[in-house]
Amino acid sequence: MSLKNKLNRLKPHLSVGGPLEKMYIPSQETNIEVPFKEKWEQANVFPYFLDESYCLIREVIYPLSHQHGHYRFRDFLTAVEIWNNQPVNHPLSAEGHQAEELFFFDTETTGLGGGVGNTIFLLGYASISGDSLILRQHILPNPGAEVPLYQSFLEKVDYKTLVTYNGKSFDWPQVKTRHTLVREHVPKLPQFGHFDLFHAARRLWKHKLERLKLAVVEKEVLGVDRVDDIPGFLAPMIYFDFIDSKQPDGMLGILKHNEIDILSLVTLYTHITFQLCGIDTDQTRSESFEVGRWFASLGEKNQAEKVLTKLVNGSDITSFQAKYSLALQRKKEHDWVKAEKLFSDVVESGDNRLMLEACLELAKIYEHRLKDFGLAIDYCQKATMIVSQLEQTPKISGQLNLEQFQFRLKRLERKRQNSL
Repeated sequence: MSLKNKLNRLKPHLSVGGPLEKMYIPSQETNIEVPFKEKWEQANVFPYFLDESYCLIREVIYPLSHQHGHYRFRDFLTAVEIWNNQPVNHPLSAEGHQAEELFFFDTETTGLGGGVGNTIFLLGYASISGDSLILRQHILPNPGAEVPLYQSFLEKVDYKTLVTYNGKSFDWPQVKTRHTLVREHVPKLPQFGHFDLFHAARRLWKHKLERLKLAVVEKEVLGVDRVDDIPGFLAPMIYFDFIDSKQPDGMLGILKHNEIDILSLVTLYTHITFQLCGIDTDQTRSESFEVGRWFASLGEKNQAEKVLTKLVNGSDITSFQAKYSLALQRKKEHDWVKAEKLFSDVVESGDNRLMLEACLELAKIYEHRLKDFGLAIDYCQKATMIVSQLEQTPKISGQLNLEQFQFRLKRLERKRQNSL
């Protein structure tokens, strides 16, 4: 890189007084030869030149009427509108945002580990612009082209919130790591809010999905069925082959794989919003329960109660799970009578784990709050009988094993004798 270009690159950082202007270096034609340039251009991929190097950029524009899985992209606008009109406090709430301020982001890397040894060779993202969804992908044509890669990416990024799938743990930390290697030559990384949809998927569907990879959630939840897709684990191998051969064919397959990943993030955010806000008419009782439990864990007791009370009038396991969650809420409110009634119902659920937990809670309430040691003993004995009949105690709190219940039972017997 020439000294003149380095000095030009530093100018925005040396400005004094007032905010720094956003750096913009136009992509100009040079004498650099781009292997298979015509083939790339046929796939709507064009070079971005910077100094003596370049990266490749692909742009795809979708109308908002386009359907991806069960939703059209215009439904995402509805999701953002719901958050802004419905006073629901949630970590995924887009309240205060416009649809254009979210961008859906995914990367492809040479490995799954962290650190500087793992290179990002594809940065992809999509966002709303007017009546379209615009998807862009920035491609690293060789390991030495990270400056144009991040320059081209960062000069276009102007959003409030990042939307990823496991991006908090992997994608964005990896971007930060790679950026440190070229930070003297490219714009700073912006500060973003971050919606990570992996954690939402785990909360909502761990009860029915053995794996929570995005491709599994797509197929089982979103109605997205990939055709002739390149498996993600092959991407590094294909990229290394591309480095050697320069042939675009394999990389074009990776671009399509990454494109579907990103489009699915739009659909997934829409679907999760509809689930959380009670808009999804096909929501299962189990999904509704997970939504209610999530709100309860966030301390949003009114929203949690609104969801859970709709589930208690039944005899299925979800009904008893909802009652147990509501009973815990009543316990936090020190409403011991209502908590006792709900826990008593759960004791008859037939589910060993729920029954043991309810027996323990009832034993505590009768011992410490209602001072009825006889009933506390009854529930301890019932729990002891359940545990003794099980081949294996459910994997839950250590307070639920046989020794703990027997210890509690002896203490209650002493308390009852002393109270006579």
